[in-house]
Amino acid sequence: MAEDRDPQRRSGAPQDEEHAEERRELSIEERRARRSAMRASQTYARFIDPLCDRGGMSPSVAQQAAVSVLCGLEQRIQAEESLDLEAQLPRKLTELLHRCERHDAEPRPSKFGRDELLKLVGEDLALNPDAVEPVVRAVMDAVRHQISEGEAEDVSAQLPADIRHLWLPTM
Repeated sequence: MAEDRDPQRRSGAPQDEEHAEERRELSIEERRARRSAMRASQTYARFIDPLCDRGGMSPSVAQQAAVSVLCGLEQRIQAEESLDLEAQLPRKLTELLHRCERHDAEPRPSKFGRDELLKLVGEDLALNPDAVEPVVRAVMDAVRHQISEGEAEDVSAQLPADIRHLWLPTM
């Protein structure tokens, strides 16, 4: 009976002690940072994985496409609206957006239409013109699935009709 109370004799006790000691070695700030990084990776994967599937792209190409399309989209809408949009996107994606060279180069909103957006994305991704629109649509679809319906409507309201046609889901 005394053996049952001895933690060393119970099955798995040494492992439990190892995990407890490992947790004690990390400060609460370190554990929070790890959890935050893990959540950021998971939310980013929930964005990129469907984009890869929809667009038939590798993760690295999907990431480049997302940054290019979002950068162009954000150049076309008011700065306040782009902040609202970014607040609902995965943190890893917004961090990539802020590294975009064009992102803050011009005052927003810039006046350009569908053709200019497609040309910009095509140049960024080195795609032939026929391949650009499906990529842009795939990114915009993935973005719309990440944000609230209200935010999608707010973004749509600031887009010119020809870009809005790309933003709205195809039926």
